Amino acid sequence: MRIGEALGLEIGKHISADFRTLTIAQKVRHCIVGDRVKNENAERQIDLHPSVSELLRKFVGKRASGFLFQSRNGKPIESSNIVRRHLHPALKALGYVNQHTGDYKAGNHAFRRFRNTFMRNCTSCLDGLQKFWLGHAGDTMTDLYDKVKEDQQFRLEWAEKCGIGFELPEFGLFDVPKRPNVPRKTDMKKAA
Repeated sequence: MRIGEALGLEIGKHISADFRTLTIAQKVRHCIVGDRVKNENAERQIDLHPSVSELLRKFVGKRASGFLFQSRNGKPIESSNIVRRHLHPALKALGYVNQHTGDYKAGNHAFRRFRNTFMRNCTSCLDGLQKFWLGHAGDTMTDLYDKVKEDQQFRLEWAEKCGIGFELPEFGLFDVPKRPNVPRKTDMKKAA
């Protein structure tokens, strides 16, 4: 998913009851919900591996509505907060080195690029499914007539076959320190 699509997911609206399928129908940009996505191919369903759907179920918990990723007051969160507060510290802790910049930083799109590369190079995932899940247009006339969009059971089977490309942690995933959503002191000094 694109980061704006992930931030636009609402519980009870875009997540199936069994947590196996996500419906992409809106996006969030700068904490504002847009009722459209990037293009007509971006409006789609994404089928999840069973281990990811179980992780999602645990993350949602008893919530029945609201954004999947939201602030304490229920509003969508800013994508830069995810990068700064979670992604960069995690990459640094893992010892990741960005081959282009030489530091430990990467953007939200790194997840999307990883998924595309993993499905293309490390699985026997069908090209049409890969394009559908990623929201890409088909390359050929045959892609226009492919019925993969309508065959959810087929897609769910392939979501399991394709795998996820890494091991999910067993513990501590949701033990993320809660930080207030306020500017950093250095930002406040610059503004003064």
